[in-house]
Amino acid sequence: MPYILAILLCIAADQGVKYYVVSNLALYEHSPLLPGFVELFYIQNTGGGFSILEGHTWMLTALTAVLMAGIAALLVMKFFSHPLGMWSLTAILGGGLGNLVDRVRLGYVVDMFHFQFINYPVFNVADMLVVCGVIVFAVYYLFLYDKETAAKPEEGAEHGTENPSDSQ
Repeated sequence: MPYILAILLCIAADQGVKYYVVSNLALYEHSPLLPGFVELFYIQNTGGGFSILEGHTWMLTALTAVLMAGIAALLVMKFFSHPLGMWSLTAILGGGLGNLVDRVRLGYVVDMFHFQFINYPVFNVADMLVVCGVIVFAVYYLFLYDKETAAKPEEGAEHGTENPSDSQ
């Protein structure tokens, strides 16, 4: 299943960048990445996105685990037949698991990307995967899901099981 490999690559990319930052920057240290645009800024976030529920790591850990289990179940069941639906869930799961690893292992999430030109929270690779996955899933669901389900042939018709009285 290519989705499993993609999920593992997402987790590895997230954890690799976090390892680099923790190994090369002190807590709250800045380092230019794209000067004037983005810098590396090592922080430890005990909350969720935008520091929501800061200090409630156990609650965020449990909530993340439940949500990721649900998304994993949708992937295993191939609930969405369109690849866009499946790949968007793959990105969300890969990102969610990347941050879950931090919460379980460290009690906080390592964040590092800081926009210098706007006031925006510091984030990480896992956050980017989740946000992009949710946006792509929303596009899929809003514009393709109904068309996909409407295009599916009725049960029985796809197997050549027509009503015998129709052929007379």
